[in-house]
Amino acid sequence: MKKYWSRRIRDMVPYVPGEQPKDRVFIKLNTNENPYPPSPKALEALREAADDRLRLYPDPECAQLRSAIAAAHNLSPEQVFPGNGSDEVLAFCFQAFFDPDRPVCFADITYTFYAVYAEYFGLNAKLIPLEEDFALPVAPFCGGDSGGVVLANPNAPTGLEVKREDIVRILESNPQAVVLVDEAYIDFGGRSADTLVGRYDNLVVVRTLSKGHGLAGMRVGYALGHPDLMAALRCVRDSINSYTVDRAAQAAAAASIADAAYFEAQAAKVSATRDRAAAQLRELGFVVTDSKANFLFVHHPRVPAKALLDGLRQQGILVRWFDRPRISDHLRITVGTDEEMDALYHSLKKLTEEPQA
Repeated sequence: MKKYWSRRIRDMVPYVPGEQPKDRVFIKLNTNENPYPPSPKALEALREAADDRLRLYPDPECAQLRSAIAAAHNLSPEQVFPGNGSDEVLAFCFQAFFDPDRPVCFADITYTFYAVYAEYFGLNAKLIPLEEDFALPVAPFCGGDSGGVVLANPNAPTGLEVKREDIVRILESNPQAVVLVDEAYIDFGGRSADTLVGRYDNLVVVRTLSKGHGLAGMRVGYALGHPDLMAALRCVRDSINSYTVDRAAQAAAAASIADAAYFEAQAAKVSATRDRAAAQLRELGFVVTDSKANFLFVHHPRVPAKALLDGLRQQGILVRWFDRPRISDHLRITVGTDEEMDALYHSLKKLTEEPQA
């Protein structure tokens, strides 16, 4: 009964998350989760946080977590804003930094939540087409009347990295606007823009603990930027919900960030598996982008992506397909364990060798 819905949302098309099956056990390569468990220190911190203090509200400023994040990035706590997952932090950024009278620029093929946020908050989105090879064209993001720029680095779903010099050029060409760099997948070989935070007042870097840290179930993300920009995010937060990160999540996230050795080892394993799997898929005739993320973006010149999606599901493997212009012939495949990727390889080998109708 949409008659009770506000006019703002009646015709909205919300973001559709990847499938989380409950009816059977699949090899899940569809939602870019980490195949390895969180840091043991994070799990211990989680257990210690599960005591009678749960009756109390958590620290709204996340002081312990902010300090851990700041130390990891060689920044001050005033340059850090934690939130309930990077999606929430991104939504707060769209509210805090962008206005309807000037366009927000982002790629036509990127994280689809950006377009959802723009529509929901009544913003004017300007989509910049990627090159034919999915590379980011820098010039259209520079100058003009831009009211903001959003870059996913590495981009999703292509996995391609945005060069540091291109980010700098975009920052310097948009001194009047915030440049938001979403680094959800930076942990697997990309170069972070965090070292640019002290140089550019208009830069906001957004990170998540869902991927490299294996804490997708805890919902913790954060922003890095000039203290004045972080104050704007706190203003948005405290106008909606002051307690966005619960006590257990704060404790587990701080412990995970402090356990740098474990984090780096797991990220290196995922990256090595990604590169091995990419080589295997190329042997099968797939075209594979040079992904710096924890997923592969592939297409086969002979077998339709939807047929591969359905065939893999029948064999107990989930991957992601996007029914969107320019990429409907591609699959996005999360990097799992070596054993899971071997199972994927053998299934795809069978599917690509079968005669097509």
